[in-house]
Amino acid sequence: MIVRTLKECEASERCVTAETWKSVRMLLKDDKMGFSFHITTIFKGTETHIWYQNHLESVYCMSGYGEVETLADGKVYPIEPGTLYILDKHDEHLLRATSEDMVMACVFNPPLSGKEVHDENGVYPLSE
Repeated sequence: MIVRTLKECEASERCVTAETWKSVRMLLKDDKMGFSFHITTIFKGTETHIWYQNHLESVYCMSGYGEVETLADGKVYPIEPGTLYILDKHDEHLLRATSEDMVMACVFNPPLSGKEVHDENGVYPLSE
């Protein structure tokens, strides 16, 4: 059994911060579960370009408000607590937090190794 707290993960190398987000990576590839689990905060007033060409992701909003825009068709979907969005087609998108930080629970398949940050195209590399 694996037991971790958000607090202990935030105080470790499992916490990765970028200009527009913070990701606390609670479950990673080395845990050998076949997926990774993250608590990600999208900072208020920011826009993040993301295009997971190598990963599928499900994202559940726990708190905060914002929107996700799919670039292929320009559709904008509101995000609020209780919203789940699923990037099942490697959707290139823009994620925006509007009135406050958004705190999201995220699941990745295949799992992340832990140190990934988005490249210039919004992509996480595929780890070996």
